[in-house]
Amino acid sequence: MNVFPRTRSARILGGIALVGASALVLAGCSGGGSDAAAPSASSGGGATSTADGTFHVGTILPATGNLAFLGPPEVAGVKLAIKDIEATGDAFPFTTELTERDSGDTTTDIATQSATELVDAGADVVIGAASSGVSFTFIDQLVNAGIVQISPANTSPDFTTYADDGYYWRTAPSDVLQGRVLGNLMVGDGAANVGIIYINDPYGIGLKDNATTAIEAAGGQVSAAVPYNPGDTVFTSQVDQVLASKPDAIAVIAFEETSSIIPQLVSTQGYAASKVYFVDGNLSNSYEFPAGTLQGAKGTLPGNPADTTFQSRLKEVDPALTDYSYAPESYDAVIVAALAAAQAKDDSGTAIRDNLQSVSEGGEKCTTFADCLALINEGKDIDYDGVSGPITFDANGDPTEAYIGIYQYGADNKYTLLNTEFGSLNE
Repeated sequence: MNVFPRTRSARILGGIALVGASALVLAGCSGGGSDAAAPSASSGGGATSTADGTFHVGTILPATGNLAFLGPPEVAGVKLAIKDIEATGDAFPFTTELTERDSGDTTTDIATQSATELVDAGADVVIGAASSGVSFTFIDQLVNAGIVQISPANTSPDFTTYADDGYYWRTAPSDVLQGRVLGNLMVGDGAANVGIIYINDPYGIGLKDNATTAIEAAGGQVSAAVPYNPGDTVFTSQVDQVLASKPDAIAVIAFEETSSIIPQLVSTQGYAASKVYFVDGNLSNSYEFPAGTLQGAKGTLPGNPADTTFQSRLKEVDPALTDYSYAPESYDAVIVAALAAAQAKDDSGTAIRDNLQSVSEGGEKCTTFADCLALINEGKDIDYDGVSGPITFDANGDPTEAYIGIYQYGADNKYTLLNTEFGSLNE
């Protein structure tokens, strides 16, 4: 078995191979944060996660804040995973425990308080946050406590080389991939001159930068990239600035602020919705705009198909679910951590950390927790392919392959799938 501690090191991302697909992609968003740059990791130890016979999962997921719409599917994914783990009975050598906490957003300190509570409770792995900016507010607390963090939705490229001592992982792809798909989509649709309105945080900056790289590589240019800050409520200045550059298309990299940006951009200024592009942070079916406001607008969403069977299982956990964004990634985050603990025969955060990459690559393929656990108990090396995709973690804790869905809004302001791109992030 290739069981070894993962250490964080810088890497150079190679080319991204994109091939068309026709799978249904149900994903959601990530990001959010108030700082333009990621903070440095603090040093120090004092690990509190120990091998005590209990596989203790904590969550820091959005019940409140600007990504609260992502909370229900993510929480449902976590709970379904716990259910599947417990269904294996004594084959799984640990009891399970789940402690749920809110992440809020970066206008509050809810997440840091939640992290403190989970450290004190002795969690072994924490699932969350959905927001990249929020994760940066508590990542060091978990690293210093020896607790594994697995985000189902963080996409900021800054995490790839973050000094986390191997404790930070994610089941969502870096926005190196989504940014390039977005940029290529806009230029491919005929936009030579692109404007961008983006949230000034790690998520928005990373997505803007990678989209810009793709646009320029495809022969286009970004004539205006205008930021706004978390908590802003008026966007007249940003809209005026980007329109002054006379763009052929405009990417809106935002969250719930989109509800204020679009009326200013499309309804007041008369910019064609068919030239507007959304991202995972704001691609939603919940906007209360007049019919036709978003007709023709497109958007990108990272994520793998959530098929009807998996959706039905999620609804058994939460019958009120209407969206399944990042539920597959949340489910797999728990499952892969449990498999790592089972392989190590040790439920501590350090043992989980040291086995996560191994259970995601190189061994015998398996696609359910029960089947993978049976192989582990037979002494075999495994390669878990989950409901979110093949996962296959690299040495930085990033998935190396992912789907990006491309969607388009109709006259009812609801989006439907156009096609998907499958991307590989090669070292």
